Amino acid sequence: MANQKKNFLKVLNKEKPDHIPFWFMRQAGRYLPEYMKLRQKAGGFLDMAYNPSMAAEITMQPIRRFEMDAAIIFSDILVIPHALGQHLEFVQGEGPKLEPVRNNQDISKLNFDNFDNVLNPVYEALSKVRAGLKNEGYNNTALIGFCGAPWTVACYMVEGGGSKDFINTKRLAFSDPQSFSKLIDLLVESSAKYLINQVNAGAEALQIFDSWAGALDAQSFKKWVINPTKRIIDLVHEVHPDIPIIGFPRCAGANYISYVRETGVSAVGLDQAVDTSWAADRVQPLVPVQGNLDPICLLTGGDALKRAAEKIITDLSDGDFIFNLGHGIHKDTPPEHVEQLVKIIRENS
Repeated sequence: MANQKKNFLKVLNKEKPDHIPFWFMRQAGRYLPEYMKLRQKAGGFLDMAYNPSMAAEITMQPIRRFEMDAAIIFSDILVIPHALGQHLEFVQGEGPKLEPVRNNQDISKLNFDNFDNVLNPVYEALSKVRAGLKNEGYNNTALIGFCGAPWTVACYMVEGGGSKDFINTKRLAFSDPQSFSKLIDLLVESSAKYLINQVNAGAEALQIFDSWAGALDAQSFKKWVINPTKRIIDLVHEVHPDIPIIGFPRCAGANYISYVRETGVSAVGLDQAVDTSWAADRVQPLVPVQGNLDPICLLTGGDALKRAAEKIITDLSDGDFIFNLGHGIHKDTPPEHVEQLVKIIRENS
């Protein structure tokens, strides 16, 4: 396959790349002046995410600046509940707000009636980026599609936005596991369909973001993180058996091992709390790893950034490894610091 010439995809296929491939979570966004200029014209976040030309342009912006080895489509994990009929808006300075889903009756109102209409702009944006990468000469840059994991998306759906303790979500899961399972099952089905369509539109790899995986005890982690993720991967691989899928169970701690062993992920993203020497010994022999610079270290820049980045490279570059962050780029990060990090990665490849 011609795709395997791309260094990012080589690593996911456990082949030796020409250099350490890198991309950064939230690499398209508010830290870039060209993004802010476009955002002023566009209006709200969803106006940009659902405008194929605009979403494609935003996806390409960091590639033009930094020439990452992968582009990730500009979108959001909450387009799935939105496509299932849940009210969603992004409030300036507050983030996403959804009409909470708190019981079986609320869950029963969700459906696929408008699913494709809502998500077709994402697929169109993916096709535009795939063509744009080729037309602009970024022939070694792969294209990543993504979704949120069922547990994390369910947290937003039940809480009605972000949360520190996920009290409503956990209460529903503990008190009415049947209804919560119904919600998770719906998210498994819809997420798999969404990812399959992203591959059809041009995505060459996929990532499943489980941002709130660390909120669960080991038994709940197995039930609400590992099992649904495995089902999504199995469904996607029934249609696209060769598509690599990266899992990112943020703050999973010791559960990283069971996650890797039991979900069937092609690679795993490490958050910044993971000791890279431990990961090299315990995780990397199982799957390629991706990560895991602290985004605040990138925000800080200078010698601290150099030391941290070089330690990650030293610890992980003997195995299958993609350089990334432990979470998304902070909005106040100077672009010059990203340039510094790119230079460090290239000099140490």
